[in-house]
Amino acid sequence: MRHIPIRVGPLALLLTVISICMTTLGVLAFTTARADWKLAEQYADTVHIRYELEEMGQAFLRDACRALDDGEKEPAIPGTTKGEDGTLTWTAQREEFRLTVEIAPQDGGGFRVACWTIQKDWEPEEGLGDLWLGE
Repeated sequence: MRHIPIRVGPLALLLTVISICMTTLGVLAFTTARADWKLAEQYADTVHIRYELEEMGQAFLRDACRALDDGEKEPAIPGTTKGEDGTLTWTAQREEFRLTVEIAPQDGGGFRVACWTIQKDWEPEEGLGDLWLGE
């Protein structure tokens, strides 16, 4: 019986290339998962702040309803400003988010929500680096 010699050189080279590829893919998977985790945490914080603002806005509407139920023609709620057209504007802020609620009086003695906006303060970046402007 004739014995065939095994060449270790090509096999070792193949295993080395496979090891390098698997290590690179593992590192890329880890960094991608970490970036996804960080983005998910930022999104969760944003949603939490927005829900807190929504809750504060609902509390403001509840206070306005109670003031109207107590017989006040124009509810005197602290923190509101009255517009020229009779609307009451209330603003709440959490970090960089701001909730603005405007209520307008109605003829029947109640009010309607004229505006309910949540905004985030944003300033564009000044320098965009060496971005090609298409000229």
